[in-house]
Amino acid sequence: MTTADRTTSHQPRAAARSLKAALPSLAVLALAAACAEPPAARAPAPAPGARAATTAAVATRPGPLAPLLAEVSPARMRASIDRLVAFGTRHTLSDTASATRGIGAAREWIRRDFAESPRLQVSFDRHVQPADGARIPRDTEVVNVVAVLPGAMPAAAGRRYYVMGHYDSRVADVMDATSDAPGANDDGSGVAVVLELARVMSRRSYDATIVFMANAGEEQGLYGAKLHAKAAHEQHLDIRGVLNDDIVGDPSDPAGGTHDRAIRVFSGGLPTAATPEEIAQIRKLGGESDAPSRELARFVAEVARAEHTEIEPTLVFRYDRFLRGGDHLPFVDEGYPGVRFTTVAETFARQHAPADQAKFVDADYLARVARLEAAVLAHLANAPSSPPRAVVVTAELQSDTSLRWEASPEPDVAGYEVVWRRTTSPEWEQSKDVGPQLSARVPVSKDDVFFGVRAYDKDGNRSPVTFTGTAR
Repeated sequence: MTTADRTTSHQPRAAARSLKAALPSLAVLALAAACAEPPAARAPAPAPGARAATTAAVATRPGPLAPLLAEVSPARMRASIDRLVAFGTRHTLSDTASATRGIGAAREWIRRDFAESPRLQVSFDRHVQPADGARIPRDTEVVNVVAVLPGAMPAAAGRRYYVMGHYDSRVADVMDATSDAPGANDDGSGVAVVLELARVMSRRSYDATIVFMANAGEEQGLYGAKLHAKAAHEQHLDIRGVLNDDIVGDPSDPAGGTHDRAIRVFSGGLPTAATPEEIAQIRKLGGESDAPSRELARFVAEVARAEHTEIEPTLVFRYDRFLRGGDHLPFVDEGYPGVRFTTVAETFARQHAPADQAKFVDADYLARVARLEAAVLAHLANAPSSPPRAVVVTAELQSDTSLRWEASPEPDVAGYEVVWRRTTSPEWEQSKDVGPQLSARVPVSKDDVFFGVRAYDKDGNRSPVTFTGTAR
């Protein structure tokens, strides 16, 4: 985690590009998708028509994820952290030639670990960061390690979902590239989650593409993530969600006790770089808390409830902690939804210090975090894409609400659901199955609630919700 790198004026330039693509419909991530096993292994869902037209909650249907989650190994994750600590320092400016010490040795080991999964496409994502007059004193190669699990459905494979953690480390002196900087919790723990999810998830197939990434340059200014996110934007990559793990291994509270059944999930609400016209539209809709990253955080909470995970996400409606910044932020800056996972309480005295040792990481807790994110990624990657251009029709005064939307492109889409929540509620509360039609009339006043639409496929997998705009 980078200290004092982000100020109020440098909060994420939240997604002018994505808003332009989404407004007026404000298509954003929201609620739970569905199961995560390979298509052949999925249990059939009840026929949509067999469900009540309106339900009291909008929880995702639990999928057959138990075998996947059971494969997550605390012992393997502990071994990953021990190995990362053994490199002495992983400072971005440290030795790149040694086979046993420094960031060069660390990234090569991460690459080999990814490569043990034959279905992953593994590569070094190389960039040159020019000297910045601050934490990068000379032009420096910043190398992310990337493993891609291609999607199995042609119509969905272009969608990408990321899970990542930064593998560089530091001590108090941010320019000290030689002293031991074990970085067990910050952020060996996040890299251990990424490696373990790559191991277990690559044994299965998913409709959309999943990307596992270990980032460099975080402690010097989020450079690995910045350079990757910028390149992705320039290449028009369709990144639908980013899960950033940073300080996720030590649930202890410096004031006493432990929070070993909870994890914070940070997300932003109002996009700060929107144009005045876009801000006006958001205000008109009352959508100040429906930015893509906020919807992704809600999605995490819905999946946790649906899958009865061992750990509960604590949603924090803020991009990140004060005086701190993480690698999800450059993705948000480029218009991609991103959230940060971090322990409930942090022992700051052990951060950026030789005291950040593996003995303070709870491997069982870390495995709970990994299982939660495995479920979230599986739901995201097997769901249909959200219905485009969903709107509430405002052509006339009426006590009920008319909506319309366009079809999701996947060939296995079987129908759609309209969802809504009170304007004071943080999460979706009601739903109505409308079958394959592309419009609906709901006996609820549009003045009193927020609406969204989601798609479901023939197996019952549900897409993230599209937050509705308005049209006449």
